Amino acid sequence: MYIDTHAHLYLEQFDKDIDEIMLNAQSAQVGKVFLPNIDRSSIDSLLNLSNNYPNQCYPMIGLHPCSVNAEYEIELDYMYKLLKEKKFYGVGETGIDLYWDKSFKKEQINSFKRQIEWAKEFDLPVIIHSRDALDLTIEIIESAQDGNLKGIFHCFNGTIEQCQKIVDKNFMMGIGGIVTYKNAKLDEMIKYLPLDALLLETDAPYLSPVPYRGKRNESAYIPLIAQKIADVKSISKEQIMEITSANALKLFNVDA
Repeated sequence: MYIDTHAHLYLEQFDKDIDEIMLNAQSAQVGKVFLPNIDRSSIDSLLNLSNNYPNQCYPMIGLHPCSVNAEYEIELDYMYKLLKEKKFYGVGETGIDLYWDKSFKKEQINSFKRQIEWAKEFDLPVIIHSRDALDLTIEIIESAQDGNLKGIFHCFNGTIEQCQKIVDKNFMMGIGGIVTYKNAKLDEMIKYLPLDALLLETDAPYLSPVPYRGKRNESAYIPLIAQKIADVKSISKEQIMEITSANALKLFNVDA
């Protein structure tokens, strides 16, 4: 069984064929999918999907950095209340994104730090988005790590040095479809990345692996990502499946 540790299958891109999408995942041996939230507007659809597929889909709660604005504290207050009332498996996705808009950088940092505290309080992994802000997010995690913090640097495409810093803080790295892109040049980092810090993800509907690049992504494409990593590391795809699934089950505290 593979595990997709990061997919947005509750978005409108899947409204018309979500049952087929879930069957595709099962056919591809993708047994579990973890669903990071975006903002308040996505919570209902996320919870509905999780309720409809209770043994396949696992909800997480958080505020995406691209949704942070002047009213972000109201959003966080609402999510914190839900976190106390319902079962979630992670905090996120949170983090910092300085690619699209830097005008709310301070608010993004404050939002990220607050969600890190939630992760500690509820003993949940924090799911980190770090576009054009990887060094900054690593620095914040380094400051916050007191032995009670765990999580994932989602869509990791950093350097060997950044990889080592993340491993040193007992965090994991989610590897997705970007690893199959020739211009990504991630082979050396993947060779270095320790297997016990490796997780598989799609970020569906975004970032489809080759040969589906530019089309809608889905959890059924996880084996393509696993095959590329296996090729780079010169081990079998089955080993990648076994190791990454064990890593995910342990991190999210879920039974197989």
